[in-house]
Amino acid sequence: INDNEAEHGTFDGIIAAVGSCGDPQMPHLPDHEKFRGPTFHSSELDGKDVKGTKVLIIGGGASAVEASEFAVRNNAAEIDVLSRSDKWIIPRNVFVDVLLSLNIFGGETAFSWIPEWFLRKFFYRDLQDISPAKKGLYTDTPMVNSELFDQIRAGKARWLRGDIVACKEEGILFNHRAQGVPKDGPGHESIVNGDVIIMATGYKRPSLSFLPDNVFEKNYEPPNWYLQVFPPQDPTICATNSTYVNAIGTVGNYHIGIYTRFLLMFLVDPLSRPREGLMKLWIDFTRVVKRFAPTGAFDFFTYAELIYWYCFVSIINPFRWKWAPFIFFGLFRSLPLGIVEEEDRFRQNGKNK
Repeated sequence: INDNEAEHGTFDGIIAAVGSCGDPQMPHLPDHEKFRGPTFHSSELDGKDVKGTKVLIIGGGASAVEASEFAVRNNAAEIDVLSRSDKWIIPRNVFVDVLLSLNIFGGETAFSWIPEWFLRKFFYRDLQDISPAKKGLYTDTPMVNSELFDQIRAGKARWLRGDIVACKEEGILFNHRAQGVPKDGPGHESIVNGDVIIMATGYKRPSLSFLPDNVFEKNYEPPNWYLQVFPPQDPTICATNSTYVNAIGTVGNYHIGIYTRFLLMFLVDPLSRPREGLMKLWIDFTRVVKRFAPTGAFDFFTYAELIYWYCFVSIINPFRWKWAPFIFFGLFRSLPLGIVEEEDRFRQNGKNK
């Protein structure tokens, strides 16, 4: 990372904050050259004029929802979202979102059908046909939106499930699939007319290859790291929001600050710093706890599980107790720093004797 220490100096820690969204992802559309209208990625919508046009949105994730909101705001005549897969949509409501994130097990359980039933009954209501038939709520990141269903009910947008067959001059030949039918399964084909295509197809994940090679050890490569962000081979590296795959309730700044303060604690307090063996033991323990989850142990988690991780690793090492107010709330850092200075002085005196 740093090949010229004389010029750039030396550093004690690294925060890899490259995130999970890099360059726009633009998959090939069959016979795309036949389409007569323009095609944009969802990241390029600023300043685009879609007033009075028929907009085709390719994708079924958060970018597709944002693109549909853009089209509604700009008075598009028709909006069709063409989605290959089903994703859960939850309301933008703090109370509901907190309740859903309180699943401390961080994955599907025998009781996951309860929140799924409530969502279908009271949020989807007459639109239950577009809810995931076979995908559990605690397996993938849901979309948080309260306006999409209103747009569909008002006739401003349509949500179509299926596969793109080919582009035509006047739109897209689309294979419509029924609920529960897998990708590329049987359906009926028809042309969905459109004047503009918006590719809401997401982004490429930024690479972490600039980190040392030894942190990508087999079975302990990201996201299978300590607290998901600290490689067990080197706890002075913190890949904040860069190893994230799927979760519920992790939007916000609280965990970013907590992760950063964990790193600062590891850097200034050697007794609080976890050893490689214990970090790997925690990773293996978490895998055992979540062995029945349909996803990998660190491929999906909830905010409640994340807070449990923080509490567990803070309590298990007594030398971290003095740091608790600082880690969780950013308070009273002078107290643990003073204790660390006394510990350093004690160790130094011991060496001099």
